[in-house]
Amino acid sequence: MAGQLPGGEDRAGATALPDEAEARAALVLALRRRGVGARDVLAAIEHVPRRLFLPARHHGLAYDDTALPIECGQTISAPSLVAFAVQALGIAKSHAVLEIGTGSGYQAAVMAHLAERVETLDKYATLKDLAERRFAALKLGNVAARQADGFDGLKQKGPFDRIIVTAAVETVPDCWVQQLKPGGFLIAPIGQANQVQSLIRFQKTDGIMTAETLMPIRTVMLQPGLAKKL
Repeated sequence: MAGQLPGGEDRAGATALPDEAEARAALVLALRRRGVGARDVLAAIEHVPRRLFLPARHHGLAYDDTALPIECGQTISAPSLVAFAVQALGIAKSHAVLEIGTGSGYQAAVMAHLAERVETLDKYATLKDLAERRFAALKLGNVAARQADGFDGLKQKGPFDRIIVTAAVETVPDCWVQQLKPGGFLIAPIGQANQVQSLIRFQKTDGIMTAETLMPIRTVMLQPGLAKKL
């Protein structure tokens, strides 16, 4: 019997069925119409089965452009947000990427098709474990998930060409800046809880961080520390 994967599907489910392949292609077309033009990003999104990153009860909504609930009371971002953010990162095949806030692991899986190496951090051990199983099912050997305090970054594996943060912070911690290579991009939602925040792309040039606002966003705040139970 095939081994069980997160969300209740078996290993054969990691391969797209005809209907799912059609749904992925339709999602990519919708993203193109919304202004996502990077072919490598669209190809990565078409290649990654979003269904695999969702609880079974939400499989029917896997290719809708909407955020959905996942384990540990968290959410998986809408595909359009993932596409716009990853496109704005400008990931190259030689890049090392740090993601702060693994969630389901979907965005990290998309980036794994674009980068040389992806490190992804989450405070929840449950989310880290589920993401690892999903990466293994998809044979993504260049992405590693870790339970860690995102505010600390991952100094031992840095510096990074790109850093992306999936939850909001009021200000960018100094350690993230230190772990970003010169010329690198850092994308993060900046703002306060329960308010509209700004998704901002920072670039590190000559030790100075310049900022460009990409779009308004509303998301949860990044929480410090590690989850003791989950």
